[in-house]
Amino acid sequence: MQELEVAGDAGAPNPNHEAGASAPDKNRAHERPWVFGLLVAPVAVVANGVIQGGVLAFLMSRQGIPELRASQIISLLSLPTTIYFLWSPLTDFLVQRRTWLLMASVTAALLMVLALEQRRLDGESAVALMFLSACAAQLVVSSCGGMMGALQQERAKRVAGGFYQGGGLGFGAASVLVLVMLHERGEVSSIPLVAGVLIAAPALFALAAPRQELVVEQGFGRTLRRIWEEFQATFLNWRAVPYIVLMLSPLASGAAIGLLTGVAREYGVGGQQVAWMNGLGGALLMAAGALAATLIPARIRASVAYLLVALLNAATLAVLSLGPLQQGTYYVGVALYLLTVGMAYAMFTAVVLEFLGSSGKSGSSRYSIINSMGNVPVVYMIALDGWGGSRFGVRGLPGTEAVMGGAAALLLLGYFLTVGRQPRA
Repeated sequence: MQELEVAGDAGAPNPNHEAGASAPDKNRAHERPWVFGLLVAPVAVVANGVIQGGVLAFLMSRQGIPELRASQIISLLSLPTTIYFLWSPLTDFLVQRRTWLLMASVTAALLMVLALEQRRLDGESAVALMFLSACAAQLVVSSCGGMMGALQQERAKRVAGGFYQGGGLGFGAASVLVLVMLHERGEVSSIPLVAGVLIAAPALFALAAPRQELVVEQGFGRTLRRIWEEFQATFLNWRAVPYIVLMLSPLASGAAIGLLTGVAREYGVGGQQVAWMNGLGGALLMAAGALAATLIPARIRASVAYLLVALLNAATLAVLSLGPLQQGTYYVGVALYLLTVGMAYAMFTAVVLEFLGSSGKSGSSRYSIINSMGNVPVVYMIALDGWGGSRFGVRGLPGTEAVMGGAAALLLLGYFLTVGRQPRA
């Protein structure tokens, strides 16, 4: 184990203090940023597939569980995606982050298999097991965040963010398709085992993740001092304020994704088309957008690129708000919206890494806190989009998000191009 001293600015990349950075040239050649598209698969299957992606709701409906009860359970099981920063510090200690990822994925898989084997999915034991599975799966997020923060090349971080988001969306959609098809083919008994394999198997790619030595300090007090210096360098300075505002702003939140289905009829679009556009097809469009974001040159600062994509996203909503109420408007507007949401999600990850700085000792913890901020706009924009739809009609829903997102993006872009031109250390 490598023993490292604390010196200098904890928030600045330093090859003498960064985990696994004792041979920077060698590490750069083996960063393999594409692997994060596979490492995110375990949490994608649990959260984006089984819990929030519709598999659990589908299975509960087949068991005759009332919709209200099902929605309450799914809401509870979604809670770990918001509060996981409470236990994410685990992945900064004891073993390498890729080891934590492997252990968390296997644990989440076993708990999910046991949960789906229960006779009733709304039973206390099934819900408790799925909740623990969701909690374990979120350690995959913090592990990936810490590892991505330790990448040394800006280009590698951009590619890692794009593949991370694309893999999350793609694996989530694929798991929904596979598990629902198994049920429809009458192979209900195989669903728990297949779900477990889908969660655990991709975690084996953690063995191909960049190897990062543990950052070890001599003594508990020195360890705490280093962690405090890293948190201070990231959060407790004036240069952090615009990033926090950026995280909490209504930019390309994707809040309208689940609401546009409700206005599809006004555009003359039927149920099957909506199911495709907002189901597997929509997930693939967002995944494609996330991968397309990797083509944005690394010389364009992540925060600036994110704001430019957010403006583009607002423009796609303007198509739905201002265009004629026809099928073509809905198809084009929603397709472009989902594509740019995927791009924005990938660039959001890049901004999180820019805000984070180097991983150091507490990278997973700091990444989880910053990443959790991004969930706040989704919550309040869903409410505001709904208000816009009820107040101004069918055009008000996309129009509200377009105006708020576009205005915020313009203001922040002006700041980052002028006052905040210098990126964070």
